[in-house]
Amino acid sequence: MSIPTADAVDTAQDRLVRAKDAAREVARLTSSAKADALEAIAVAIERNAARIIAANDADIERGRRDEIGDALIDRLRLDDKRVAALASAVRDVAALPDPIGRVVGGHRMPNGVALEQVRVPFGVVGAIYEARPNVTVDIAALALRAGNAVVLRGGSAARESNTVLVAVMRDALASVGVTPEAIQTVDDFGREGAKALMHGRGFIDVLVPRGSAQLIETVVTESTVPVIETGAGVVHIVLDESAPIDWARDIVVNAKVQRPSVCNAVETVLVLRQAAPQLVPVVASALQSEGVAIHGDDMVAGLVPNVIPATEEDWAAEYLSMDVAMKVVDTLDDALEHIRKYSTGHTESIITTDSRNAERFLAEVDSAVVMANASTRFTDGGEFGFGAEVGISTQKLHSRGPMGLTELTSTKWLARGSGQIRG
Repeated sequence: MSIPTADAVDTAQDRLVRAKDAAREVARLTSSAKADALEAIAVAIERNAARIIAANDADIERGRRDEIGDALIDRLRLDDKRVAALASAVRDVAALPDPIGRVVGGHRMPNGVALEQVRVPFGVVGAIYEARPNVTVDIAALALRAGNAVVLRGGSAARESNTVLVAVMRDALASVGVTPEAIQTVDDFGREGAKALMHGRGFIDVLVPRGSAQLIETVVTESTVPVIETGAGVVHIVLDESAPIDWARDIVVNAKVQRPSVCNAVETVLVLRQAAPQLVPVVASALQSEGVAIHGDDMVAGLVPNVIPATEEDWAAEYLSMDVAMKVVDTLDDALEHIRKYSTGHTESIITTDSRNAERFLAEVDSAVVMANASTRFTDGGEFGFGAEVGISTQKLHSRGPMGLTELTSTKWLARGSGQIRG
């Protein structure tokens, strides 16, 4: 594959070609060279903070005019603190152990051939996402640390932010002698750019969608390249009869209020009937005092004022807002059945001091992350110690849960012989 000449018409396909060529160069970089490249990116983000925020302000203003909603506006926003967090996350990724070359397993065959299975880069990682400029940096940093090139499609809502972030990162790579072609964007090609990623067989080795359920479904169903599905978050917390009131209140409020627009925020709270008279008024009151609207069943409405009657749609809702569904169920069996019916397989948590209930919940719930006595907001690559995350996979093949460096690698087998032939 050759890099198009400078006077050639630039197309989305050209950028995929350049990313594929760059991937071979990045794969040869030493661990320290990759870390130095990420440090250059972190410094460049800090030095260009004002430029990044100005571009983001333009995106925010356009988003308000287009009425994209508070949840997307929150995901879109970059301020001084969030820009500093971007640089910090890049440094965290640079400090992580390099997975490339790590021996996964191996053995010696009876004929004396020595086998080793080692981690290698995927090659080119594609990402399609919307209104999340932090993803532009997180995925680029993780991809580079794992020896990959990356092609990004960040969507029109964050157009100005992503344009500046990609330019800043490409300049940073060039400043330390790493090919800037390792970071590509197809944003300026609009839907044709997304289509090029989804149909980029031979160029895109893995594609990761992040965003709305509709976006994810489109990428999964239309792609001809391998896709790691990151799912929507209809996230549940179950409160049983043994749940301490302060744990129930504090965990549910944190899981809903701390950042309601993200996929690990709780959307449905299930309360076992025997616990309802004690827990529902306390938890609901704490939520309402934070401005959360409660969509509840008849029993919740009988225990708490100002409850919106819940409908069938509420149990399947990913609100991404200051809304929560609350339901009283008879038993843990009923709670587990409700989760099986409505969960998207993202994160579920139980609040309990009954070890049997906790262990049963952990064993039976079939989600990417299952918790006991902790806020669902901990389902995050940074919180899990990955430095950042590509996304949270809700599928079962290759990767599940928060995806970090290891999830952006594949493996290959190395065989070392001394003249053996197969008889």
